[in-house]
Amino acid sequence: MSHVFSLLLEGLSNAAMMAWQIWWALVLGFAISAIVQAWARRERIEALLSGPGAAPIARATGYGAASSSCSYAAIAIAKSLFQKGASSAASLAFQFASTNLVWELGLVIWVLMGWQFTLAEFLGGVVMIILMWALLRLFVSKRLEEEAREYARGADTGHQHHIAENEIPLREKLTDAQSWSDVAHNFRGDWQMLWKEIVIGLLLAGYIALLGDDFFNGLFLTGAPPLVQTVWGAIIGPVIAMLSFVCSVGNIPLAAVLWSGGLSFAGVIAFIFADLIVLPIIVAYRKYYGTAYAARIVALMFVTMVLAALIIDVLFGAAGLIPSARPSSDDVFGMIQLDYKALLNALALGVFIALWTITVRRGAKDPVCGMSVDKSVALTTEIDGKSWYFCGAGCQQKFIAGRQSKGH
Repeated sequence: MSHVFSLLLEGLSNAAMMAWQIWWALVLGFAISAIVQAWARRERIEALLSGPGAAPIARATGYGAASSSCSYAAIAIAKSLFQKGASSAASLAFQFASTNLVWELGLVIWVLMGWQFTLAEFLGGVVMIILMWALLRLFVSKRLEEEAREYARGADTGHQHHIAENEIPLREKLTDAQSWSDVAHNFRGDWQMLWKEIVIGLLLAGYIALLGDDFFNGLFLTGAPPLVQTVWGAIIGPVIAMLSFVCSVGNIPLAAVLWSGGLSFAGVIAFIFADLIVLPIIVAYRKYYGTAYAARIVALMFVTMVLAALIIDVLFGAAGLIPSARPSSDDVFGMIQLDYKALLNALALGVFIALWTITVRRGAKDPVCGMSVDKSVALTTEIDGKSWYFCGAGCQQKFIAGRQSKGH
């Protein structure tokens, strides 16, 4: 019994140490993402992503890279874009970019695994988008794409945020209270969507690290020839990601443990890529688009993730950029010290508290989804003299329907 208790404490300690390593990077990444989401002009984005050709793909990639890294938010926004005319290629490019080319993900990868993995992640994200665009018609016909669009238009709209554009110039936004309130609510919204993913990812990393070398050596075919390890890793990496139920930035702590445990470079990259095909998200695809389209885009994404990881492995191997030394568990989880990380973590805590405080002072809680919304721009419903505030039309309609069914 004491041994089990000791293992529980050790896993929790590992998770806490890793949280210490990445806290500042998470806050900085989410803050930058919140600023871009709040201040970027988006009134023409849906039109810009419609139509054939390379231009909508490039715009979708850029917009995705400037968006939140939350995988669930990414697929919801992509579905909305797809409903309103964006092609399958553009909506998938947006998803790939928003989960592989964003600030917070790159920062956390750099902190835990090194700049080579960050570079591989960003280049690999671009390679995936190109491969997806090239292979799309092998998996999805134009007729199936249009059937899926009609299905999506009739599906439940889900959790869609109301956006109130602030048209003042960028220079004025720097001193405008409403503009910073928009930033703060985007910041809080991303944390509310992702904190469970991050905590689960840290806990999984902390406990999986305790499994030992024998487990990792068998799973990753450590004794096999390098080519076999590379190819097997690129295949097994996404499978592990699918079964872990953790996506977005929550995947990175576990990726660091898998790299430490012996998974090939290609396998680690493929694992990180696969945050868009974890099982809960596959279920969401089926709900959004129907079974046939969902199955084909999941297969397409799996193939592009494996191929992109192998391509990056070959390129980085030829350039000598694959790290030759693997970190130990102590290197991965680190320790708390009074060094530059302590200063950065303290500054990050100050930023977190400041932005969160703005949402408390200016915000209200959506009674349907629990999200914090800015009362000055939120959708509002008056019932019996009381004001209710909503993040979007979907939550507002559900609330009104629920009140009407109860006779209010």
